[in-house]
Amino acid sequence: MRKKQAQFLDRTLCIVALIALFVHCSPPKGNSDTKNPPSVKNPASKSRDSIGEPIKKVLDLVSINQTNPEIFVSLAYASSDNFMHEVLYLKWKEAYLQKPVALMLNKAQDRLTFLKPGLHLLVYDAARPLSVQRYMWNALDTIPVKERVKFVSSPRGKSLHNLGCAVDLTICDAKGIPLDMGAGFDDMRLIAYPIHEAKCLAEGTLTKDQLANRKLLRSAMRYAGFSGIPTEWWHFNAYSKQEALERFQVIETEESIPQ
Repeated sequence: MRKKQAQFLDRTLCIVALIALFVHCSPPKGNSDTKNPPSVKNPASKSRDSIGEPIKKVLDLVSINQTNPEIFVSLAYASSDNFMHEVLYLKWKEAYLQKPVALMLNKAQDRLTFLKPGLHLLVYDAARPLSVQRYMWNALDTIPVKERVKFVSSPRGKSLHNLGCAVDLTICDAKGIPLDMGAGFDDMRLIAYPIHEAKCLAEGTLTKDQLANRKLLRSAMRYAGFSGIPTEWWHFNAYSKQEALERFQVIETEESIPQ
């Protein structure tokens, strides 16, 4: 009996010794091999590079007029031929976009030429200084804010125009005559809203040809990566507001581009 007890005790002591040895040799929980540490998912912020340094925002505006002669420009706010009946661009006579956006617009023109040879994009507005945005916003103070933001972004939140990442445009023929879109540039009536096109078509206020012209414009712009908005058939964005704010500098005044 004593012999069996001794054997059991020896076996127990061996097991305890093995457990102690295993615990002593195992790495502490949460610690890793310094030579081959496990990969850690910790993506850098969109506004920072891979080592955490802030990414320098770009202000690299190029002239649409000089970038692609196939794209026509009639800068609405450089004359009084606009909804405010005022000259808002006192120095700018050309339309500007951030360089990547200008390249996207070139692609849209190429697509339009492929679909309908002889037609051209006609730009009414592109980059817009924040100072002009602020003036436009304040000049429309008789319109309730809830309605005003459908046509002019608040200068507080910055517009994609203020970042050189939005463009207002139409399609024209070789003589520069715009196609009939059923409503003019900066038209605040509901007939200018893309979201009301089906209703206007049913009512007869918008024709099939006018709608086809709008769809042609949207087709060329979407092919190049632009997106439209619900309230203006002429307005297209190259990026989301968040991405544009992370990548590009705000254009404060017309002096941002030496003339």
